Amino acid sequence: MSPSFESPVIALGAIHYDTIAHGAEVIRPETSTPARFHAKPGGVATNVSRNLSRLGVQTKLIGTVGDDAAAQILKEQLGEEGIEHFTVTRSGFSTGQYLALHDPDGSLKAACVDDRILSEAPADLFSDIVDRLSATADEKTIWFVDANLPAPMLEGLASQIQSGRLMANAVSDAKSRRLKPLLSRLDCLYLNRGEAAALTGLPASAGPDEISSALVDAGLKVFVLTDGPSGIIVSNKGLITRLTPENTDVVDVTGAGDALTAGSLAAVSKGYALEEAVRFGLRAAALTLASTGALAETLSWEALTAF
Repeated sequence: MSPSFESPVIALGAIHYDTIAHGAEVIRPETSTPARFHAKPGGVATNVSRNLSRLGVQTKLIGTVGDDAAAQILKEQLGEEGIEHFTVTRSGFSTGQYLALHDPDGSLKAACVDDRILSEAPADLFSDIVDRLSATADEKTIWFVDANLPAPMLEGLASQIQSGRLMANAVSDAKSRRLKPLLSRLDCLYLNRGEAAALTGLPASAGPDEISSALVDAGLKVFVLTDGPSGIIVSNKGLITRLTPENTDVVDVTGAGDALTAGSLAAVSKGYALEEAVRFGLRAAALTLASTGALAETLSWEALTAF
């Protein structure tokens, strides 16, 4: 199949300023640890958009920022990366920030996020922008939302978006519950086992098959359920496909799930069936795990097809 993308993606969600620390030794509590620091754009919708742009997909990003230096840095970098962004400035709020501490093996030791600018936003914050973009959207358009958006906003957007496919990312255990009223409306949900357990009310110890059944019972028709190195379940209207992640040396786990989502969305936008599309997502995730931050410098559509 030719690499001519037909479906644009419109992403709505978090635009964060990420600070990533990599400890030179295991990070210990109540003392300082020598580390390398990296500052990059972040937030699920932003990570997905940056990956999609690198993969050649026409991408628009909708989000909110503060009236501060971080906002200017982020907007300039997103523009330089070719991402058409529509930002609402909320004076009196700081641009969303995320701080992650990684041990030398790349595992996440701890993380903090300040996302009040979005989590406390009114439900209609992006309504005018969505109205404008909806005027040119068609059934091929992919609308992507992340669960960083408040629950009332997610419900409003689901009602407002009439043309195209609506896909989502659960973001975290706590925030995944915000998507519960939307499950029957979603064309695909990307989530991990912990997020799925929280969304369905099952214990964290529940197995992936039990969780998958609960998601279907809750009204979700299509989803991609990840479980770290244990594997992935792609459920597409009753058809179950099991996939195994690519083997790779882990440098940094930041953004790997977002890269999987983006690689999959890129392939779907190109016409691949979801089951095959997720294989491209796994390749994108492997490249990201081997890099620092949420975007692998080596990522390209050519790199994914060369696996």
